[in-house]
Amino acid sequence: MLCRLREVIKKAAPDAKESINYNIPTFKLEGNLVHFGGYVNHIGFYPGSSAIIAFAKELTAYECAKGSVKFLLENPLPFELIRRMVKFRVEENLKKAKTKKKLSSL
Repeated sequence: MLCRLREVIKKAAPDAKESINYNIPTFKLEGNLVHFGGYVNHIGFYPGSSAIIAFAKELTAYECAKGSVKFLLENPLPFELIRRMVKFRVEENLKKAKTKKKLSSL
């Protein structure tokens, strides 16, 4: 499941760089993009609070916190939802980076 999750993230964010942050796999693109990790009973997916808010209606079936969602291992992962959340974060990070560059050139 974790390997498939990694592939979905890589496909949704092909320009992102992989690293380990907070002792879990992380994808970065103009800052942290998403993190994920495997645990005893669930997979933790950490797209940040903005993605949790933006996809709140679609995440009602899952346990969520401010910037994270738990996907229980007994259920299939919602790869299409994850893909859309990653794409949302890519757009968000690129927009923030563009704004930051504009401000720094003033």
